[in-house]
Amino acid sequence: MSKRQVIFGMLGTQLDSGSGPGRWEKWRPTVALGMHEDFQPDRIELMLDQRRFSRLANLVQEDLALVSPSTELRLHDTYLVDPWEFEGVYARLHDFLAAYPFQPDEEDYYVHITTGTHVTQICWFLLTESRHFPGRLLQTSPPRKQGNGDPGSHTVIDLDLSRYDHIAQRFAQQQLQDRDLLKSGIATRNPTFNRMIEQIEKVATRSRAPMLLTGPTGAGKSQLAKRVFELKKLKHQLPGRFVEVNCATLRGDGAMSTLFGHTKGAYTGASSDRAGLLRSAHQGLLFLDEIGELGADEQAMLLRALEEKRFLPVGSDREVESDFQLIAGTNRDLQHDVRLGRFREDLLARLNLWTYQLPGLAQRSEDIEPNLEFELERWSREQHERVRFNAEARERYLRFASSADAAWRGNFRDLGASVVRMATLANAGRIQTDGVDEEIGRLRAQWHGGDDASPLQALMGDAANQLDRFDRVQLEEVVRVSLRSKTLSAAGRELFAVSRTQRASTNDADRLRKYLAKFDLDWEQLRNRATQL
Repeated sequence: MSKRQVIFGMLGTQLDSGSGPGRWEKWRPTVALGMHEDFQPDRIELMLDQRRFSRLANLVQEDLALVSPSTELRLHDTYLVDPWEFEGVYARLHDFLAAYPFQPDEEDYYVHITTGTHVTQICWFLLTESRHFPGRLLQTSPPRKQGNGDPGSHTVIDLDLSRYDHIAQRFAQQQLQDRDLLKSGIATRNPTFNRMIEQIEKVATRSRAPMLLTGPTGAGKSQLAKRVFELKKLKHQLPGRFVEVNCATLRGDGAMSTLFGHTKGAYTGASSDRAGLLRSAHQGLLFLDEIGELGADEQAMLLRALEEKRFLPVGSDREVESDFQLIAGTNRDLQHDVRLGRFREDLLARLNLWTYQLPGLAQRSEDIEPNLEFELERWSREQHERVRFNAEARERYLRFASSADAAWRGNFRDLGASVVRMATLANAGRIQTDGVDEEIGRLRAQWHGGDDASPLQALMGDAANQLDRFDRVQLEEVVRVSLRSKTLSAAGRELFAVSRTQRASTNDADRLRKYLAKFDLDWEQLRNRATQL
């Protein structure tokens, strides 16, 4: 059974007007709705000001009955104080739709946007797009030559843009470009990281709520915050500036002044007014890196500034306003800091709406290769000199960079510095294997305190290279903890600190001994190695 076709519309006080036999020579959009052979409405819900236009409405009703006897026309008295005043028109139409008994399972709905003021048409569009009106737009147009009974043309517009292939393709392509911007143009391969970027792209374009980026130093929090700002700037969402500060550099009385500004004479040395970073970020984006380093007073002021967009500069009794978006970064566990009383729970709750954990480079081994190419291209662009790896050198560097030996403690900063060194020392624009070997030795010394081999490598030799990456990374950490522990029991307590609370028996030493034995290691070997360090 086909659904009934129902059209909503406004009486066209000019377009629908006409009198005498000559009115049939004129195209009247509401009457013409009943004259299309391929589109016959079952019902028309027509809104009008009954006090002023009831005679015209009755004539339209009579003429529609002549051209389409099966179409029911319902008249609704919809008085508008000013049909050109947006707020009033929107509210009136919204209330009408809220009270209407829609039956979408039995009826299809259309809103006729040809009649009514431009303000009315805009309101219909907004109400349809927001699904307050559960239907589609109907646009009608007059025939080229009037007076021959031609009803003109009609077009149905569905605001579900996914139904339009070309528009959907354009949206999909734009999303890919936006995500590419957030990744600095790097073709990242890590699926977890890429899924995170996909969500950040949606949040960045749809929300101005605070965002919290967590992760180790050098994981790219600052770069990602800048890219979010560039994306929002590109979409005309933030007309202001990008303002960045590392909160670890803010100390003492200067912290409040740096963030919130001060008035002249607020303290010794305050020879003039200072706006402060929060005011500088008005209508822009403020990135507070290492937010966990803020003091208690600064946290309280920041919370108020986030919630009320107002705060007091140092030394002032007059509040100032700043409407900024905040992205915070930290390499600390703020939940842990809340439990210790170091960080305000209410501030963390305000920041924690959108939280993203950026993995370190060692956890994104798939992305080392594209980031290596990115860093090399950046160096070449900045130095105006093209440098490339030869094939063997590139393969050797990537093999080491993706191995368990590569700690990447400084993450992308370590990688960037490594590329700068190799590119600078390269001869004739080519990084050779000897340059790679020298750099690998330098990185090992940097990460392992001058010892070319990791502790695990020193204990097991080539056998360490035969372990699965999963086992090797885990065993490497066990060895490191054991080497710095004085006893087998102490090492066991640290390694099994969480699970030991869930067991009746807590013989951590025996548990650790059995784990080491799986890899032909024992505690005496570890102690002997520790005495050599």
